[in-house]
Amino acid sequence: MEPSDKCLFKYKGSYFVPDLTTPETIDSLEDFEIRDSDVFLVTFPKSGTIWIQYILSLIYHEGHRNGTEDTDLMDRILWLEYNIRNRDYISSPSPRLFATHLPYYLMPKELRKGRAKIIYVARNPKDALVSRYHFSKMSVKTEKIADFDVFMERFLAGEVVGNFWLDHVEGWTAQRDNLNILFILYEEMKKDLRSSVLKICNFLGKRLTEEELDDIVDKASFGKMSVDRRANYTTVSPEILDFTKGRFLRKGTVGDWKNMMTVAQSERFDSIFKERMEKLPFKFFWDIKEF
Repeated sequence: MEPSDKCLFKYKGSYFVPDLTTPETIDSLEDFEIRDSDVFLVTFPKSGTIWIQYILSLIYHEGHRNGTEDTDLMDRILWLEYNIRNRDYISSPSPRLFATHLPYYLMPKELRKGRAKIIYVARNPKDALVSRYHFSKMSVKTEKIADFDVFMERFLAGEVVGNFWLDHVEGWTAQRDNLNILFILYEEMKKDLRSSVLKICNFLGKRLTEEELDDIVDKASFGKMSVDRRANYTTVSPEILDFTKGRFLRKGTVGDWKNMMTVAQSERFDSIFKERMEKLPFKFFWDIKEF
């Protein structure tokens, strides 16, 4: 394990939050037994993870109406590399729903055999950066960097959980013909949530009535989701998140980076990202006005 003076630890080329996982846990995932019924939600941090987790919980838990009304997302969708609540993943009933920020190369090798379904959600990296900057203020386990310019340089260097955004997205999109995977853009969800929910249902083989679909779309609106304690992570230990410093679900919009980044910062960002982003198999939106 490579030590880090930046409050994260680096192992096998990736950065992780200390105290929440260990190198041994990461090693154990290589031979983690996957079931065909497993569903993996994969994201680069701050790219709509909670949003899709919430939608999945509504789909699989019948809109919170099956006796699990008080169960929060941490127990509904299991974090693969961060087993904070010490759940027994092996004996968990099917279908198991997992969330992860892992790059493709650290995922269980059985995934490469086409087992399980994977939903990969991507968000334009400028908004992911800004959202992550605000989140860092309330994250107890990670370093506090007040200077946004310094924080951005860490992001551009890939010295964050998830590592370098482009490597993460490219690593997963390169496997799109080898895996049972659905790619969704955060911006697409903002533009037309109903179509996105329907796309997820079709991918998972879930047939919902129009009324059930409308109910999920209504509950998964940012306004309702952000005040639902099952979704907004307010049930997480204060040793992990300090809610006096901010909200986990803050704005949920597209183009908030314009309120944070200077023209010079945006241009520096583009100089590193633009060429490789243009080769990705999908087009990102940078402002909600583009809809």
